[in-house]
Amino acid sequence: MSTDLFDRQKDAVGQGERTILVHIELTSGSHSNGSVDEFQQLAESSGLNIVETLTIKRSFTKAQFFIGTGKVDELASLVSENEIELVIFSLQLSPSQERNLEKALKCQVMDRTGLILDIFALRASSFEGKLQVELAQLKHLSTRLVRGWTHLERQKGGIGLRGPGETQLETDKRLISLRIKNINKRLSKVHKQHDLGRKSRVKNQLPMISLAGYTNAGKSTLFNLLTKAQVYADDKLFATLDSTIRRVMLPASGEAVIADTVGFIQDLPHELIEAFKSTLEETRQANVLLHVVDASDPNSRDKIEQVEEIIEQIDAEEIPRIIVMNKIDGINDFQPRIDKDNEGNIYRVWLSAHTGEGIDLLYEALSQSLSGMMTFASIKLDVQSAYIRSEIHRVGFIKKEIMNEFGQWLLEINVTSHYLERLLDKQGVSLLWKQNSQQSQTA
Repeated sequence: MSTDLFDRQKDAVGQGERTILVHIELTSGSHSNGSVDEFQQLAESSGLNIVETLTIKRSFTKAQFFIGTGKVDELASLVSENEIELVIFSLQLSPSQERNLEKALKCQVMDRTGLILDIFALRASSFEGKLQVELAQLKHLSTRLVRGWTHLERQKGGIGLRGPGETQLETDKRLISLRIKNINKRLSKVHKQHDLGRKSRVKNQLPMISLAGYTNAGKSTLFNLLTKAQVYADDKLFATLDSTIRRVMLPASGEAVIADTVGFIQDLPHELIEAFKSTLEETRQANVLLHVVDASDPNSRDKIEQVEEIIEQIDAEEIPRIIVMNKIDGINDFQPRIDKDNEGNIYRVWLSAHTGEGIDLLYEALSQSLSGMMTFASIKLDVQSAYIRSEIHRVGFIKKEIMNEFGQWLLEINVTSHYLERLLDKQGVSLLWKQNSQQSQTA
């Protein structure tokens, strides 16, 4: 093929190419095969024109083509008859297998990793997100160099820049290495800005809540419900990639920070996990992790395990988690509920982020999980500051309230330390006593 590999991978998705999907089912070995439906959804999310989906069962793989030569011939006939431009395999191909298949099929061949990388490239909208995706693409491409990549840097002359006897492949690798180094420097500056924001939140003792889960589980919809934000949400895989952080006032908990992160998927390419580690840092720094699950999905148990594996890979397995079983509106005659462990702690909440049913139960679960960051306090409100009482009713938990003979309100409240400090900065509010929630529970 005359087209450069980087250009083909960069432009493949979203152009409506006539495509054949090849789903491989390995009957032996420990490798996860994934589902045909999810593979098709991935391709549809990228805007491809899927002409046909083939399912091939194999007990072992072939070194040359991954599949047998008979299937390669059959696939080549389909490609020729249907004017196919792209063939995508559901499992990861080696660089040599990809090249051999392209020669045999006379069209572009891509594996599942390449497809996911291209979808990420389509959906990334922030400066950081675009850099992260490009970094992952370049790392993936560096193992698949066949032809020239130098057209991307025409301005760099050849005389004096190449070493003696340097081949085209070595030049390509050097240019990619330079680009990766440049992206890492730019990302480093962005990461420093994020670190400053995190330090500010820690200093202010703001509770951090992070959403995680399988792609298309409804994280962004839940995020919008909790924060009243307008983050893009749609019923498709990887609808949003860029992490979003908002401050919110939660009933019975007070002020907190909520982060919506990138969705996970089975066999998420290692290059993406590495590239997005800074984005996933919001997950690692959280006080509570909301693991959002599509309760209406029959494969939800397997997807929970996939997410747990990635949470472990990013060293976030020690963070307290609440499993949010979302989309119960897709289950017949199912009512919102909470599930508690043997110690009476809420570990799972059943709700619908789309309809809002059960959101009060999630607030209850968050209040319990954040109780260690809460402070019991008694405050006094002067007559002119009585309006603050309605605000506390809205965002905090009032354990007791009385009015003294001078018309002042005496309130016993349970709020975050940060919110209590904000209250005390307001005119007409005075502190009578305070006690950390953990100390109170120990006592």
